[in-house]
Amino acid sequence: MSADAVYEALDVDSLPARLAGIDAIAAQVGTDPAAWQVREVGDGNLNLVFIVEGPAGTVIVKQALPYVRLVGDSWPLPLYRAFYEYHALTRQAARDPGSVPQVFHFDAAQALIVMEYLSPHVILRRKLITGERVAGLAGFLGRFCARTAFRGSELSMRSADKKADVGLFSGNVEIPAITEALVFTDPYFDAEMNNHTPGLDPVVAQLRADQGLKVRVQQALQRFVSNTETMVHGDLHSGSIMSTDSESRVIDPEFVQYGPMGFDIGMLCANFLMAYFSQPGHRGAGLGDYQEWILGVIEETCAAFEAEFRHLWQTERTGLLFSAALFEDQGHESGPACDAVLAEIWRDAWAVCGIEMHRRCLSLAHNADFEEIADPALRAPLEARNLAMGAALIHGAETLMNAGAVCAMARDFNGKDVL
Repeated sequence: MSADAVYEALDVDSLPARLAGIDAIAAQVGTDPAAWQVREVGDGNLNLVFIVEGPAGTVIVKQALPYVRLVGDSWPLPLYRAFYEYHALTRQAARDPGSVPQVFHFDAAQALIVMEYLSPHVILRRKLITGERVAGLAGFLGRFCARTAFRGSELSMRSADKKADVGLFSGNVEIPAITEALVFTDPYFDAEMNNHTPGLDPVVAQLRADQGLKVRVQQALQRFVSNTETMVHGDLHSGSIMSTDSESRVIDPEFVQYGPMGFDIGMLCANFLMAYFSQPGHRGAGLGDYQEWILGVIEETCAAFEAEFRHLWQTERTGLLFSAALFEDQGHESGPACDAVLAEIWRDAWAVCGIEMHRRCLSLAHNADFEEIADPALRAPLEARNLAMGAALIHGAETLMNAGAVCAMARDFNGKDVL
């Protein structure tokens, strides 16, 4: 496939001929495209995803579409998002080796990435719905969030390199605009593409009538659009993590941008909380134990994040910010400065957490944790608890002491009849 070829969406039949002759692909699956088996498996909102299996092995081929797949060609999207996803993957691989799939080939003109096939990994959200556990999950996720946050910031990077990166990713305009609308704005008014479960109207009306809440959400949006602290994944949830029973990887960073250091871990915790609140719709036996396991993952993820961040503060703080010349070199302990940085991270994280809990029930793109509960009469009360806790997190983001306090709040709301 020549670099100047006109973009054309792949399909199962055309893929072998079109990708034949690319050495990086042949090295992974075999040189004879007639022997390749191709399946289209994309079930996300935006892209085509193919599994290509050959005599030598298997790869994933991901191609951007020029529109939102969830909606159709009435919502166009630029193909350049594949360019940014590729550059995000390369940076994540450098900042936390082994945390993301290996990239074998990138074609900017065709907006496609060929990468490592993860097997027997499955989407983490599916495991949470079916009640499975993943050993080491919390440590992996906490370290990933800490390493990418710290190493993508001017706590670690040379200022010139960081500014160049901010300039590079600033071209990713349309994809972050989806976050700005669907996450931070649309849940709080009657936006055209919103939808929510029948029966939630009283809770939704209460949220939209809370002017103080909307002020706090817009302040969080202001930080999101103006704070270029670090490169964020931008869409880190249980659907963008693939796991076995003991190993995990992070995928799909096409919503990448430079933003607040607390954004990714806040969104991640929100999705674990939604998994927690949705559990009564998925199981009876073992319900309490499994819900406690989920809360344990949240606490351990946040503890791993903080421990790794403090470790990197001591060992890799070589950037412009909080220079050792101002602290250790003068015999001063820099721990209080680290405490202050972490306090801002957690403030942003808990605000984002609450906002994400709202948007997944009220905006366009919901999640399967709730959506697969077929009975609205069962689903609505669970979502109502989720929405109420989201509001409490947004209002209390500056005062929450730690993840333990957040989990205690979740237990409290889990026992309430909000509707």
